[in-house]
Amino acid sequence: MVLPLSGAAQPRIPAPAPAALAPPTAATLDEAYAANRANAARASRMAAGHGDDHRAAADRAMADRSRHLLAFDGRGAGLATEVFGDLAHADRVAVLVPGSDTGLDTYGRFRTAALALHRQLAAEAPAGTRTAVVAWLGYETPGTVSTTVATTGRADRAAPRLRGLVGDLRRITGPGTRVALLCHSYGSVVCARAAHGLDVADIVLVGSPGTGADTAAGLHTDARIWAGRGADDWVEHVPHVSAGLFGTTVGFGTDPVSPDFGARVFDAGGGGHSDYFDPGSRSLTNLARIALGETTEVTHD
Repeated sequence: MVLPLSGAAQPRIPAPAPAALAPPTAATLDEAYAANRANAARASRMAAGHGDDHRAAADRAMADRSRHLLAFDGRGAGLATEVFGDLAHADRVAVLVPGSDTGLDTYGRFRTAALALHRQLAAEAPAGTRTAVVAWLGYETPGTVSTTVATTGRADRAAPRLRGLVGDLRRITGPGTRVALLCHSYGSVVCARAAHGLDVADIVLVGSPGTGADTAAGLHTDARIWAGRGADDWVEHVPHVSAGLFGTTVGFGTDPVSPDFGARVFDAGGGGHSDYFDPGSRSLTNLARIALGETTEVTHD
């Protein structure tokens, strides 16, 4: 399984505006899912009429009756929030936040990661513990080969949306539900920008280039901060510096797996940047344990 690392600039593809819905609650989840599937079906027909068969197929897959879309926007590179499991009754919810080059055209690979995590949670959850995974493609991700991937600009714009999602989850789920953010690559920058005071139990930085903060304490959150990096992940070689350039800040500062940062470093195995959610991997096992709150079972380097 791979998380997307490459993608071309997305041409303008016609699509309807997102469905106009009230903030979701447990009672309105099915209504929201149906409305967003219908919107995806309309987007598929519009993409087909535009001659983009690839996007039409991606949107059509989203419109399948089996899909639980908490949000969908087929415009541009596309946005989607998909739920796996019974969100309204979940005791543990893991939110997966993607990194660069993730859009509707590459969504299948992101979804594979979410499905693997959902299966792992279901397999490891104690008896009676109900789980759900939310795959949150809720922001315009930067391109891996772009200037935006080295700055916090996209993350700064994404952070309020991620905070809004957590607010939605708190409205939908019970007060005792534990929420964990699992943030891959540039997604860890997004989570860091949203972290201040966020009502989540854990924030996990996976294959992170840095967060823009010098230390875990600098994220100003009561959540436990975890960090893991595979032994073969190229992000290890990204310079962990932060510098001003042409009125913006380039780079993300302290390496999250370094002692100076102060995160709880877990064993992410020997894989590369796209391997963290591979079934059977040490990284996936530990990510599931963190999301389940089984922190004493997490293995460390």
